[in-house]
Amino acid sequence: MEASSKIRVGIVGASANRGFASIAHIPALRALPQFEIVAVCTARQQSAEEAARHYGVPLAFSDPGKLAQHPDVDLVTVSVKVPDHYPPVMAAIEAGKHVYCEWPLGRDTAEAMRMLDAAERKGVRHAVGLQGQMSPAINYVKDLVAGGYVGRVLTATMFGCAPNWGASIDRAYQADAANGANLMTITGGHQIDALCHCLGEFRELTAFAVSQRDRIFSDDTGGLIAKTSPDQLVVSGVVGDGAVVSFQIRGGMARGTEFLFEIHGDQGDLTLAATTRASMQRQELTVRGAQGAAKELAELPVPANYRWVPDGLPGDSRYNVAQLYARLAERIRDGKPASPGFDAAVTRHRLIDAIVRASQTGQKQVL
Repeated sequence: MEASSKIRVGIVGASANRGFASIAHIPALRALPQFEIVAVCTARQQSAEEAARHYGVPLAFSDPGKLAQHPDVDLVTVSVKVPDHYPPVMAAIEAGKHVYCEWPLGRDTAEAMRMLDAAERKGVRHAVGLQGQMSPAINYVKDLVAGGYVGRVLTATMFGCAPNWGASIDRAYQADAANGANLMTITGGHQIDALCHCLGEFRELTAFAVSQRDRIFSDDTGGLIAKTSPDQLVVSGVVGDGAVVSFQIRGGMARGTEFLFEIHGDQGDLTLAATTRASMQRQELTVRGAQGAAKELAELPVPANYRWVPDGLPGDSRYNVAQLYARLAERIRDGKPASPGFDAAVTRHRLIDAIVRASQTGQKQVL
């Protein structure tokens, strides 16, 4: 691939009328001049061809392996349900193609580690969809903290809502904890990743990953099904240089504060707050801060240098995905490791393992 050419993308899971690829990946890629979408793949050849016509894409596949092997594809994006991530990711790596996979990377840590090891051995660039790390507001807060805006961080609180984990869920497979796609891994994983991105990794923690319902109504089956996935999550611990933190995801809550992250230091305070009822990583966030004798928080506009995508791209599901792609393009060009890569995914999977152990044993986990 010449330095002047576009990075040619094949998307596994690119339905014509539904799914995250249609609302985020495709519009994000189309907003970036570095990329060209050349192939789509769905479970059936007919639906793949429908998607290809819908998006004006030349290649359509029902086999992710054949998409990955096509010489016109440089980067494979995997945007299917979590338990189906492994085969297309491994097919892309085996074909020597760069790969971007949605978060959670695997059903569990072992699966994620196999994907990381394979990608590292093959020498391809790999990225995971922890796109909160690309949020302008989150990166601004990270830099404010690192620059001493609040002084020494003493404590922080983060909480969010998962309204889709109330009396019903969208997809039956999410009810089975073994599938790795639930409140703790998706909503919890994205949000706790932002906490660690800003303040550092957990050094020790206690946790409650609780299932308040052992059966739940599934929209796609139209009936009650057994549920082993947690629908409430509380984590307390110590991160970074010793800050004490509290983290909670409130399943089923649709009317409370959508998302709030408060950071308190010995010289100031910062907050990150939601502007819509979308997931934290799929919206613009508002930064506020105060230092010294100031009694009220004031809004801190995010500087323009935290935005790497063309002006005019809406601040919804597509925005931070586009930010991630923009950085991934740079790494494909210069050959340096992408971030967040599969290594970041393994780190987050391991944190989730520690949360589960803490909840199941009732014992503090030292990481």
